[in-house]
Formats: sequence, structure tokens, C-alpha cells
Amino acid sequence: MIYPPLDELLKHVDSRYTLVTASAKRARKILEDENSQEQSIKAVSNALEEIQAGKIKIERTKTGIK
Repeated sequence: MIYPPLDELLKHVDSRYTLVTASAKRARKILEDENSQEQSIKAVSNALEEIQAGKIKIERTKTGIK
């Protein structure tokens, strides 16, 4: 079972592409802060949980996602 559920995550973004891009950017940021490449799966999980909780504001621009 995937946690958080995809249906719940899609309520906070406009598309799956946006979800993937935003979570990948946030996971990279988490890894930079921790300086540990071994925790990559945990970083992605943390990024998805933050998106579900509404801690991350996703803003679409013409040039990409910020």
C-alpha cells in the first residue's frame, strides 16, 4: 500500500506530472540538507507527506514549477 494515497496527493496538485516534479525537487532539497545519499527513499516519502499535509506550496509558472 502506498502512503500517502495517490488520491489524497492529487487533491493538492493539478496533475500527476506536477506531483512528481514537486516531490522530486523537495526530496533533492531534503537530501542536500541531510548530506546523506543513503536516505533517498525516506526523502521521497517525507516530500510526499509534506505535500499531503499542505506544508509545501506548489506554484506553476510558464517556465516550470517553483
